[in-house]
Amino acid sequence: MGFTPSSGRWFWTVLVIALLVALPVLSVFVLALFPEENIWGHLWDTVLLHYISATLTLACGVALCTLVTGVGAAWLVSMCRFPGRGFFEWALLLPFAVPAYVIAYVYTDLLEYAGPVQQFLRGAFGWQTARDYWFPDIRSMGGAITMLSLVLYPYVYMLARAAFLEQCGSIRAASRSLGCTPWQSFLRVSLPMARPAIAVGLSLVLMETLNDFGTVDFFAVRTLSVGIYDTWLSRGNLGGAAQIACSTLVFVVLLVTLERIARRRQRHFVPSPGTRQRRYRLRGGRAILATLFCALVLTGGFAVPLAVLLQYALGNFASYWTDDFLSIARNSLLLSAAAALVTAGLGLLLAYGKRLEPGRTVRVLVGFSKLGYAMPGAVMAIGVIIPLAAFDNTLDDFARRYFDTSTGLLLSGTVFAILFAYSARFLAVSTGAIESSLDKVTPSMDRASRSLGRNSWQTLWAVHLPLVRAGILSGAIVVFVDCMKELPATLLLRPFGFDTLATYVYQFASDEMLERSALGALLIVLVGLLPVILLSRAMGGREDAPETQAATMAELPSTAAMD
Repeated sequence: MGFTPSSGRWFWTVLVIALLVALPVLSVFVLALFPEENIWGHLWDTVLLHYISATLTLACGVALCTLVTGVGAAWLVSMCRFPGRGFFEWALLLPFAVPAYVIAYVYTDLLEYAGPVQQFLRGAFGWQTARDYWFPDIRSMGGAITMLSLVLYPYVYMLARAAFLEQCGSIRAASRSLGCTPWQSFLRVSLPMARPAIAVGLSLVLMETLNDFGTVDFFAVRTLSVGIYDTWLSRGNLGGAAQIACSTLVFVVLLVTLERIARRRQRHFVPSPGTRQRRYRLRGGRAILATLFCALVLTGGFAVPLAVLLQYALGNFASYWTDDFLSIARNSLLLSAAAALVTAGLGLLLAYGKRLEPGRTVRVLVGFSKLGYAMPGAVMAIGVIIPLAAFDNTLDDFARRYFDTSTGLLLSGTVFAILFAYSARFLAVSTGAIESSLDKVTPSMDRASRSLGRNSWQTLWAVHLPLVRAGILSGAIVVFVDCMKELPATLLLRPFGFDTLATYVYQFASDEMLERSALGALLIVLVGLLPVILLSRAMGGREDAPETQAATMAELPSTAAMD
């Protein structure tokens, strides 16, 4: 930037934050290498290979389904004209608001043997028992792949759509002049050019798949995430859970590597005003099929779950809206708001420190501080509990020895552990949004403020903070919603008797009491609509400025943020 201050205080600020975020990662590796009871051989001989096989199968299935759905929908709404295109363009983001475990509970209630769908089929065709007909089992690997795909495809859709709109229309026109059909032009020109964006979207999908616990646990799919939970809480072996967590981190590193290979030598070409995209007009059956495809995806991922939750929640609203429920909702709101504030503050310090100290070391530290987003919630929970429990035990031993009193669990047994996990995991979201806003502020603003005698803190407060306020707010909203939906870390770290809406929904839905959990699930979905509204507003009206839209999409957290 050319305005690096002589003092290194911002370097130390960035270093401290990066070390705090790195603490859970390092703790997992240390415990995995030096556990109190080493059961690695037993895990390898009994369950670990099954966990890995199930995780790979789930990840490949979800990747394939989201790739087809997301890229197909993105191509239709950005390159074709058909009835409802303008509506679907933003509405296809709505499944973002629905957590995977919520949609899993809803469809299990609808499609199980005692559900309304099979009851209708038995009544319509005169079937008496399950042996009289075949019906797919929703609680299976195929069901888990379908549920996760229905709510995760927007990652691919959003980034692929932005990439298609960025492409120069003259290149596609040239391919048509050489005899390519629209389908051949898509396969040979548009799809290869959009590959980097699609790779980022798929990496986000796969990270969310690795993080999922509620869906796979409910469907009895024994993935690595479920293995961590079972080994820690059911078998009481934290060291074994850390060893499984390290296996999960291998998948994360592999994802990061593959995503970077896919983005290698990528270039972005922004069309000039004279080369805007011209859409293919679909007619007849093709137009109907395009509309039906988009409608089916939207209905399955958002409309059906919302309708079922509304029916259950409003049907028994008075009996579910109790003081206990309000207390649980308050826990979720306050905890998520606190995490949003913490990540906004830390993200601002990281982004501003990187601006003032633009050296390689600071860039590496800022990138390192974003590693938490790549860690599944269950892994993050183990990484948080290890250092906090060590601190509590050390302090308690000291107090017993010198003061003959016990301090108890000051950090590891409190809400602080959850807040720490949330902040470390979602710091990348807030930092990325603030960095994107701060990069748009010209360096001359800093020099002008310094010439008026203001130091770096005064410049941050008086100049930069008002200018990046929108980035701070958007990042905080996304973090708030992510924390509201977070289940694995909350389930593992919550104090005794403490519940959030996510754990409330999980407990009742796991006990086949979807109606009781519907109100909590509905609130999570409604809160989840906030970032969807922001994204739809960012996408609306941007077709005449794809370069601006690309900048908006770049604010999304991704493995690329760790560069």
